[in-house]
Amino acid sequence: MAEEEGGRGIFVPILLLFLAYSLGAPVWLVILLGIWYSGLVYAESAGILDRFDATRALGVILMIRTKRGMRLLDFISKPKRFWRGFGELSIWLCFFVMLMVVLLLVLSAVAVALEPPNDPLPASDLLLIPGVTSFVPFWWPALALIVAIVIHEYSHGIQARSHGMRLRSFGVLQLGPLPIGAFAEPEEYEMERAPRRERLRLFAAGPSINIFATYIVLILLSSVASGMVAENEGVHARGIVVGGGADEAGLLPYETITHIDGKKIGGYSDFTSEMDGIASGDEAVLTVLSWSDDGETRSERALTVTMGDRYQYYIDECGGDEGCEEDTAQLLDLWGVEPGDAFLGVSSLMSSTGGVDAYADIVEGEYSAFGTALSMAIRPILMLNVPIANDGQTMIAQERGMLMAGDGAIASILGTDGMLMLFDFLFWLVWINFLLGFANLIPMIPFDGGHLVRDWVHSFLRKVSKNSHPMRIEILSNRISSYSSILILLVLLIPVIIPWII
Repeated sequence: MAEEEGGRGIFVPILLLFLAYSLGAPVWLVILLGIWYSGLVYAESAGILDRFDATRALGVILMIRTKRGMRLLDFISKPKRFWRGFGELSIWLCFFVMLMVVLLLVLSAVAVALEPPNDPLPASDLLLIPGVTSFVPFWWPALALIVAIVIHEYSHGIQARSHGMRLRSFGVLQLGPLPIGAFAEPEEYEMERAPRRERLRLFAAGPSINIFATYIVLILLSSVASGMVAENEGVHARGIVVGGGADEAGLLPYETITHIDGKKIGGYSDFTSEMDGIASGDEAVLTVLSWSDDGETRSERALTVTMGDRYQYYIDECGGDEGCEEDTAQLLDLWGVEPGDAFLGVSSLMSSTGGVDAYADIVEGEYSAFGTALSMAIRPILMLNVPIANDGQTMIAQERGMLMAGDGAIASILGTDGMLMLFDFLFWLVWINFLLGFANLIPMIPFDGGHLVRDWVHSFLRKVSKNSHPMRIEILSNRISSYSSILILLVLLIPVIIPWII
C-alpha cells in the first residue's frame, strides 16, 4: 500500500515537470523544479515542514500556513455592516465583469477559428509567469504578484470574518522562490453551513478587490507620470513615411524636433501651430536632437525638409480606388484637412513626454467627467499590450530616455531613476491586479467565478423549483456548474490549439 501511495505521489510532480517542459519551459528551469521537489520530499520526511505548519500540494507546491495577522484581520473586519455592503456590491460587480470576460473569450475563440494567426504565441508565453514569459520580466511583476495575491486572499478572509466564519489559517503557495498563490482557510463546516448569499459575497470579495485596486493604483500611476517632464522639449515621430519629405531630408525615428525655422517647439500643440503656417511644397528647417552612438548623449543638427501635401498623401493611399478616394475625401473634410496642407511625412508624432502622457492625462487631462471615466475604464485593457509590444518594458526605450523627474516634492526626493522605478512597479501592479481579478472571474471551477456560478445556480433553482428536494437541487446545480466549466475550458483552449494544428 505504501509503495502504491509513493508511486502516485511521484507521478503528479513528474507529470507537472513534463508539462512545464512541453509548454516551453527551459531545461534549466525544469532541473531547478526537480531539485525543489527533491528538497520538499526530504523536508517532509524529516518533519521540517510539520515544524513550520507547511504541507505539499500537487507534489511541487509548498503551502506555508500562518496565524500571524489574524488580530489585524479581526480588527479590519470589525465594521461588519460596511464589509457586508462591500460584499454585496462585489457580487454585482463580479457578475457584470464575468459577462464581459465570457463575451471576450467567445469573441477571441471565434476570431481565431475564423482567421488563425500565422505565428501562434509560444506556449511559454501563455503561462504569464514572471521571468519565464518573454514579455514579463521577473522582479517588478513578481513583487506586484505578491501584493495582488495578498490583498486578494486577505479580502476573502475579511469577508469570512465579517460574516462570523472562523479562519483556521492563511498563507501563501510557493513554487521555489516564486509565490504563485495564496489562500485563506475558513472552517470547512462553517463554509458549508453558511447561507448562499454570504458565500457569494465571500467568493466575490477577492476578484472585486483586485479590480478596485487596479483603478486605485492607476490613479497613483497617473500621478507619478504627471511628475515626469521632458529632458529636452519638442516632438518626435515613431515612424517615418518612406519617400516623404522627412525621409528624404534624413530625419530618423525618435529624433527630437526642437525648432521649426528657428521657432521653439515645446510640444505637440506648438508643432501643429507652426505647421499651420506652412504649405505643401514649402521648405522648412528643422532643428533636431539625435542620439549618439553610445545612446547616452544627444547632438544637434539641422535638416531642410520639403513639405508634402497632407490631403494628397491620404488620397494616394487608396491606390486609385474611386470609392476609397470618395470616402477618404469625406473623412478629410470632416477632419479639416484641405489640399495644400503641409505634410512632414511622419507617423505617430508625439511630444517628448509621449511615454507617459497617456497615463498623466487621467489626472491632469482636459476631459469631461464622462471622458475621464471612459479613459480610466479602458486604460488597463490598453496597458495589457504594452509589455508585449515593448519586449517586457513599460514604455518604448527611446521615449524612456527622454524623461526626467519634475520639480515636485516626491520627484525631487526620488530623482529620475527613482521615479521611473516607481512608475514600473505601479504599472505592473495595475497589470497584475487587472489580470488576476479578471482571470479569477472565468466561470469555471476552481476559479472564484466558478464558485460564484455554482452558488448562484443553486439559489436560482431553489427559487424556481420550490417543491424540489434540496438534494436534487444540489445535484443539478453541481452538474450545471461542471458542464459550464467544461464548456468554458473548451472556449479557452480553442485560441491555444487551433494556431498549432492549422
